[in-house]
Amino acid sequence: MARPSFRATLATLLSLVMTMGLLSACAFGQGKAEQSDTASGAPAQELTYLEPLFFKTLYPPSAGFYPNGAVVNNITDRLLWQDPDTLELHPWIARDLPEVNDDATSFTFHLRPGVTYSDGTPLDAENVLRNIDLYAKGDSSRRLTSSEQISNYKGGEVLDPLTVRFHFSQPAPGFPQAMSSYNAGLLANSSLEGTDEDFAPGRASSVIGSGPFVVAEEKMGKTLVLRAREDYDWAPPVSKHQGRAYLDRITYVLAGEQSVRIGGLIAGQGDIARQVEAPEEKHLKERGISIVAHGTNGVTNQLAFRFRHPLLQDIRVRQALMKAVDREEIMRTLFSESYPLATSALARTARGYKEQPPYPYDQEESRRLLDAAGWRPGPDGIRVKDGHRLSFTVNEAVPQPRSKEVITKVQEQLRRVGVEISLNPGDQTTQNTDSTDLGKIQIRHTMVGRADHDVIKSQYGTDERNTFLNSEEDVEKVDPSTGLDPADVGPTDPHLQELVEKVASAPSEAARDRYSGEVQDYLTEQAYVLPLFEEPVVYGVRPNVQGFHTESIGRPTFYDVKIGDAQ
Repeated sequence: MARPSFRATLATLLSLVMTMGLLSACAFGQGKAEQSDTASGAPAQELTYLEPLFFKTLYPPSAGFYPNGAVVNNITDRLLWQDPDTLELHPWIARDLPEVNDDATSFTFHLRPGVTYSDGTPLDAENVLRNIDLYAKGDSSRRLTSSEQISNYKGGEVLDPLTVRFHFSQPAPGFPQAMSSYNAGLLANSSLEGTDEDFAPGRASSVIGSGPFVVAEEKMGKTLVLRAREDYDWAPPVSKHQGRAYLDRITYVLAGEQSVRIGGLIAGQGDIARQVEAPEEKHLKERGISIVAHGTNGVTNQLAFRFRHPLLQDIRVRQALMKAVDREEIMRTLFSESYPLATSALARTARGYKEQPPYPYDQEESRRLLDAAGWRPGPDGIRVKDGHRLSFTVNEAVPQPRSKEVITKVQEQLRRVGVEISLNPGDQTTQNTDSTDLGKIQIRHTMVGRADHDVIKSQYGTDERNTFLNSEEDVEKVDPSTGLDPADVGPTDPHLQELVEKVASAPSEAARDRYSGEVQDYLTEQAYVLPLFEEPVVYGVRPNVQGFHTESIGRPTFYDVKIGDAQ
């Protein structure tokens, strides 16, 4: 849709972009020409979405990475739908909420008739079973991982063409919520037969869902175009909007630089931009651009202290590190009101949240604790003990907002009490690999979004993300070149693992709340984590974009979006 009043500004912007070599001159122009894709002759409804990172995979269980989920959420449907505000579950492809047995080990879903994939194949019980079997078990021969959201899965059975039942070896009360997540986005049988390469960049159009949009075009590493599916007619029954999506076309544009995303919004050649950094929020609001911030409803943005490392085994050291970090200064200087200061390992809006005692900033107490633990300032001010420097490496959490700036602030603050912090170099792939090695990363900057009690197991459980490297097998992953002797690695904490397992297996909501609270209490008592803030996903949205919202952990939902005149 053309916006003539912005052409001069656009020319300046594109000149800058070309000079920076970050984006082709045509990128913002895609989908903006005046044309009609509708039988009525009305101007096409086209939206340009500016994304700082390109998707890595469209395989649903691996779609947690922000740009992955931004696509999967819009091309797939799920058995259930979760209200992003109340977190209540509603039927979607399932006709009703599932029938659950007393101990939450069996779940029966009755499916809506007439639902089809974009290739014309049916979405029926047999297909749903194939989806969940793959997601629950994974397939190492095809390099397809299992979903961290599905545990203790035994298998399923087709009861009739529109009824499927799933069985678990232990209570799995989080399974219904998992069936509302884009990580359980339903795919056609043809897609379920693929390898990891079939979900990778360059193959997006081969990923077949039943959702309101389908992948129409892809320029690998630059743009991805979705078009509306004309016969889509199975939105969640609770939705006021039924039938075809309002938008005809969505163009995802890679705009890695913040200046490019902000410039595109201001110029009117981008309609929505993700990851608007806090300092830009005020400037965009002054130009009439809305800021939409939606919480991720799970584990807060935090520093996790890997207590098995020789330098972190003493609780006094962990407590000292926590007291030396001025969280309020970090929030005041780097962030906005969109980022609430954390009060626990879980966000206030998360299932099972329990408020913790304050995390006080007290550098004098930090120094006292380090002295008591035997760490004395060396010649350069960094504390030493038994020939070792009190020095740690922290990963850069590339997808998280302003991670490098956060760690830089932490580095400055801890230097004042004699602790050395280094930022691990490298891109996301490097950070992910290095974060599995206790010798390379001792303090992990991390978070997890999921609107269910099970998020606490996803973060701290040894079979999931294993943030603390709390399993014996992790010792085998230590790189000898780091200088860490595996014999010096401390013991695991089986009590923590027992607690998170209880959260995941307790059949009642009240019990899950209680065990989740116990996990949060324990993390605080042991000084295992320092929560920083409740992480949102922040978007800039032009005033003529109507109906934009996200799903429950902040990924964009375009089904209800219209392009219209600014109000």
